[in-house]
Amino acid sequence: MARSDLLSLVSLTGKVALVTGGSGGIGSAVVDLLFAAGAKVLSVDLPDRSEPGGDAVRLPCDLTQPPQVHELITRVGKDHGRLDIVVHCAGITRDSVLWKMEESAWSEVLSVNLDSAFYLLKEATPLLRKAGAGAVVLISSINGQRGKFGQANYAASKAGLIALGKTAAKELGRFQIRVNVVAPGWIETRMTEGISDKFRQQALDESALGRLGQTDDVARVVLFLCSELSSYVTGQVVRVDGGQLMA
Repeated sequence: MARSDLLSLVSLTGKVALVTGGSGGIGSAVVDLLFAAGAKVLSVDLPDRSEPGGDAVRLPCDLTQPPQVHELITRVGKDHGRLDIVVHCAGITRDSVLWKMEESAWSEVLSVNLDSAFYLLKEATPLLRKAGAGAVVLISSINGQRGKFGQANYAASKAGLIALGKTAAKELGRFQIRVNVVAPGWIETRMTEGISDKFRQQALDESALGRLGQTDDVARVVLFLCSELSSYVTGQVVRVDGGQLMA
């Protein structure tokens, strides 16, 4: 294969990509890399979040509110005429053991991490179909596959993303829309900064590579799943965890 042919497979030139949680650690890395690959990137986050880097277009939206999600996708269609890629990075934690977890902590995490993905896919599907093909990537977690002490809400939401992604892959495949899930392990972000050194060291000890993950480690896998390099890959869960979870 010629070098130019290989580069064309990874290029996203002419594509419109929507990234939720675009101001977060993983989200901002995804925004930057998809933009570098040539996509027009729309970075979605809450109105009070910081501006994304690079030349991404910032679109404020509370993804837990279905009317706002509908308005968001309507605006994308009106302003850009198409949507080719959706990457759902938005997520929060509200950690506590089960018997001490407030109901609000449960519902908030499920709403932001999982419900919003359903609202987004429901609204985005017609626009993705209009483009004739598409790629969707949902950011889950290895804790959605193995469970995690003190994270019943987070683990449940991330497990739900895996089931949602696999179901969407089955339903949308006929329209040439590929849906995959990325399950990171410990990634160095603002979200993990406040976690105790005990759990940080535990993650490091679990890593077969002997290091903790960086946001670019996740973004590169997302780029692969959004590009033609993965044109026959759908319904899969790709772990980006340095070997923390092997099964």
